Amino acid sequence: MIRLENIEKVYRTDTVETLAVNGISLDIARGEFLSIMGPSGCGKSTLLNIIGLLDSPSKGVVNIDDKDISGFSDQQLAGFRNHTLGFIFQSYHLINDLQVLDNVELPLLYRQASAKERRELAQEALGKVGLHNRMKHFPSQLSGGQRQRVAIARAIVGKPKIILADEPTGNLDSAMGNGIMDILIHLNKNDGTTIVMVTHDEQMAHKTHRLVRLFDGSQVL
Repeated sequence: MIRLENIEKVYRTDTVETLAVNGISLDIARGEFLSIMGPSGCGKSTLLNIIGLLDSPSKGVVNIDDKDISGFSDQQLAGFRNHTLGFIFQSYHLINDLQVLDNVELPLLYRQASAKERRELAQEALGKVGLHNRMKHFPSQLSGGQRQRVAIARAIVGKPKIILADEPTGNLDSAMGNGIMDILIHLNKNDGTTIVMVTHDEQMAHKTHRLVRLFDGSQVL
């Protein structure tokens, strides 16, 4: 589902050159749940952003769903992201002035979907994360765990083949974090969604199919 070949990412300023990702080659199977671990600054989020097509590698090949995206235009990348990828962030990134249902609908605004279809898909996604009774609430009226579930609903509303999760349990206590992991495991097992998760939590990482460790931008396991 995801193939990375000799990926390198270098950030340059006038005086400093930083090698954030160094020669990573990785195959992630369709339907796999993979976790990525490593100390802060080791390149985890950079690698996730490259997989998510939010950043481009300085060198190497990114192949997703049997497509080499190196020749894609910005418009093609945006369309591919919207239909193929779902993103979950540690900080939720919900819009406080919008109700839960409207937050979940947002990714569908970039598709040619009717208002009725958007609403039905958003309601379905909220049902999957157990928040059907919170549709008319605003994010400020929810707990941290509920807000993360809204973020998951937003990530899955377009039925993506791949979910990329950056520290999805990082801001939550253990009970809420386990609840979020249960949802991700269910999506992986029942819907066949491929999931790549960055985490600092060994307990959460060992609930996934496979663990990859990074250190100083290189894969060490």
